[in-house]
Amino acid sequence: MNSQDTLIETQPESYARTNDLKAFDARKTGVKGLVDEGTKKIPSIFVRPHEDRLLDLSKCPKDISVPIIDLAHVDHESSRTIEIAKDLVSASKKWGFFQVVNHGIPFEVLDMMIEGARMFHEQDDECKKQFYSRDKSKVVTFNSNYDFYKSNAANWRDSLSVNTTFTGEVDPQELPPICKDVILDYINHVIKLGDLILMLLSMGLGLKPNCLKELESSKAWNLVCHYYPECPEPDLTLGTSKHADASFITILLQDQIGGLQVLHENQWVNVEPVKGALIVNIGDALQIVSNDKLKSVYHRVIAKTVGPRISIAFFFKGLFSSRKLYGPIEELITEENPSIYREFTLEEFLTHFVSRPLDQPGIDHFKIQL
Repeated sequence: MNSQDTLIETQPESYARTNDLKAFDARKTGVKGLVDEGTKKIPSIFVRPHEDRLLDLSKCPKDISVPIIDLAHVDHESSRTIEIAKDLVSASKKWGFFQVVNHGIPFEVLDMMIEGARMFHEQDDECKKQFYSRDKSKVVTFNSNYDFYKSNAANWRDSLSVNTTFTGEVDPQELPPICKDVILDYINHVIKLGDLILMLLSMGLGLKPNCLKELESSKAWNLVCHYYPECPEPDLTLGTSKHADASFITILLQDQIGGLQVLHENQWVNVEPVKGALIVNIGDALQIVSNDKLKSVYHRVIAKTVGPRISIAFFFKGLFSSRKLYGPIEELITEENPSIYREFTLEEFLTHFVSRPLDQPGIDHFKIQL
């Protein structure tokens, strides 16, 4: 049996997990590399503990779905805009998720972004390896599972990340040549959409339209192009573990394969793909500054025998080095609804997020202890 067979074969419980993680990482070809080699059984590092799989919840009936909100004809003052703003806040309270249509980003831009992500992940391994890194100070990285060495089980997923959280900017020359132009185009579009959504959420909360934008969440961001290869044993692993985002908001573009699920009323609900729609979810940071008026909820991606599934997540995070203090917005605090959370910097907030496994809650760390 050669070393590759040893890596792929299911190991006994006593196997040296750390050594297997390092061996996988050293290959620098990600999960796709395993699939390309014809893997029929997933390596043990990807197998979820049996007790975790036993705790999986049932899915909701198919007639329950995340709200779809039409952003057509939005301006600053019309009654239609106020109605949309209220719909966004209602969805954010009840679901923490919604899909938006007529959002202003052309379909061809969305299609090109999906194709650009596919082209990166499906190019020659030697081209991708130059970006393979776990150095969080780098703006552009390619790897498999950012919490690879902290999680109980690795996820069946590879990712290209463009992270400006530490720098506030990206040098276009650092981007992979195969998808540089489409990434730069998509970034410009999605930041404008994010500012629009923040304006509508501000209005829906009864705040000044620029209130949430002034939190500077779009000053730095993280664009992540996920690639979920087909999985030979999808019941044993996940594409992305249950988690809540550390962002203010996240805007997600997904292809038509699906796999995203939202935890709603203690059941997993599929977020079905809608052609041309973008998914928006509330992150932990926005739940905190809204003093729990908006909800950041758990979501995950299941593994599938079909693929690859491609999705592009854009996390509005703000600048790591900002000296700004964040906490519940003053206008949302009353005697009846006192502040639930303490103040913090984004450095403390984001450091706490990356210090724990993806599937462990993080928001309670910032609650005021009564």
